[in-house]
Amino acid sequence: MPADLLQHVIGPTPYSAWWSWLAVGLTATLVVWYVGVFYLTSPGRRLRDLPLVGQAREHAIRRRSARVIREIGVRYRAGDLDAASAGAAINREVRQFLHRATGAPAEYMLMNDVSNSEIRSAATVLEELIDIRFNGSSEVDVARLTRDAEELILSWT
Repeated sequence: MPADLLQHVIGPTPYSAWWSWLAVGLTATLVVWYVGVFYLTSPGRRLRDLPLVGQAREHAIRRRSARVIREIGVRYRAGDLDAASAGAAINREVRQFLHRATGAPAEYMLMNDVSNSEIRSAATVLEELIDIRFNGSSEVDVARLTRDAEELILSWT
């Protein structure tokens, strides 16, 4: 091969530096992901204790429960539910909300237990719901109680 042609022959082209940075970035992302998963799922750690996640969770729980109670009220006014069935459905949703919001076993608590617990501010609504469910001659207005239950959920702190 003539010597003048050797000036056009080069070695392998080097790889681009951005591949190295991509590998470093993906490795760092993976490490942060695992640290976050282990931190968030460690024993004794509850999701509601995290600042942003806890607030978003509480807001979503409130909206969902209020929507379900509103739908029960619409079904009652449309005549799909009688007063006892509407009271039972609202009672179930309010107790589930209280359990999700506070961690108290509200679904299984008697009224004496509710009155002596952290969910005592919901006792009057729950008493009226029990009256509607089990007292056939109850004077409690289901439409008003639906609004009261929805207001209780939306104003819960």
